[in-house]
Amino acid sequence: MRTGAVAAVAALSLLTVPAHAAPPPAAAPASDSGSAPALDAPDLAGLESLLRTARSQGAPGAMARIDDDGTVLTAATGLADRGTGRALAAGDRFRIGSITKVLTAVVLLQLADEGRLKLDDPVDRHLPGLLPDDRITVRHVLSHRSGLYDHTNDMFARTVPGFEAVRTKVFTLRALVRRSLAHPRTTAPGGAYRYSNTNFVVAGMLIRAVTGRSLATEYRERIIAPLDLRDTFYVHPGTAIPGRHTRGYLTPDTAGGALVDATEQTMSWAQSAGAVISGTRDVNTFLTALLSGRLTSATALREMRRWVPAGTGQAYGLGLRRRDLSCGVSVYGHTGAVQGYYSYAFTSKDGRRSLTALATTSNNAKVMGTMLRTLEAAFCGRAAARSAAPAPVREDLAPDVVRH
Repeated sequence: MRTGAVAAVAALSLLTVPAHAAPPPAAAPASDSGSAPALDAPDLAGLESLLRTARSQGAPGAMARIDDDGTVLTAATGLADRGTGRALAAGDRFRIGSITKVLTAVVLLQLADEGRLKLDDPVDRHLPGLLPDDRITVRHVLSHRSGLYDHTNDMFARTVPGFEAVRTKVFTLRALVRRSLAHPRTTAPGGAYRYSNTNFVVAGMLIRAVTGRSLATEYRERIIAPLDLRDTFYVHPGTAIPGRHTRGYLTPDTAGGALVDATEQTMSWAQSAGAVISGTRDVNTFLTALLSGRLTSATALREMRRWVPAGTGQAYGLGLRRRDLSCGVSVYGHTGAVQGYYSYAFTSKDGRRSLTALATTSNNAKVMGTMLRTLEAAFCGRAAARSAAPAPVREDLAPDVVRH
């Protein structure tokens, strides 16, 4: 394996649908049929520039790694720790937020492959009495079409006070679902896509009900150990990130307010929706394995990629997001927003090129928009990376709360 490097400023280091369901999901785009399109070379200089821009917009640090069919490109800029001044390195571990949802979906798809549940089973078949509507299926929760209100909207309507109120708390998954059910549902089962972290809380409960084992055990034995992911952990309710890691800094709602170190927390408000810790190498390895068919059956992977519209330039499958880029290429993965960390992790159709990019802040719409552009640099090449910024998507965290 060779590693690409480019000179940079000193701060930058290279290193089966049921009768009651809604109509079938929208057809996949042309790039989902046939062979994977040829990709232009990644624009490493453009990627580095975007990471520096994220720093100028308020992120203490930013980093990225591209795995391109055996070639590795890394970049990192800024600080991993504002207190000690330690520089950020592309190998530092971090909280991956909603990228966790892809792991959770994979475990459920593996259970479907084993015949232990079906995607169109009602959730209440496995979790009797949990939900008020027995038409809500496993497929609905994995595709955000259950209509369950997102419990994080209330928790984090005020960013810093909301975080501090739950930083050290330990919730049961059922308690999180009860918070959601205190609100009206947002759509009928099988209706339009409406992102909700509560869906993947339910997904975690399904994993535990079907297997009788913990989330940590299922992640470790089904994904982490088989892929030799040495930087990936599920430590809930532990608050620390094991080993060398970057700290994450939460941006207050009030402009000019001091950043809040949000590194240590239980992540109990998220669990199977967002509590995994990992690193850029491991996330790329995982996405490559998934899209190349090493983690599920071909049938399960096709189900995962049955798309429903999910906003401009993107669609959602079963725990998997598709983004359509300016050069006509579609990429597959997920975004991750958790207090102090913004991450983008996507791979090409064949899994041969993967990008994971991180900025060490959150609640900052400018930084989020900049990090979205890293996909253009990684998969479309030089000209696209310098094109106008696409419209940013809403955060995975409290998605109905508008941030500025």
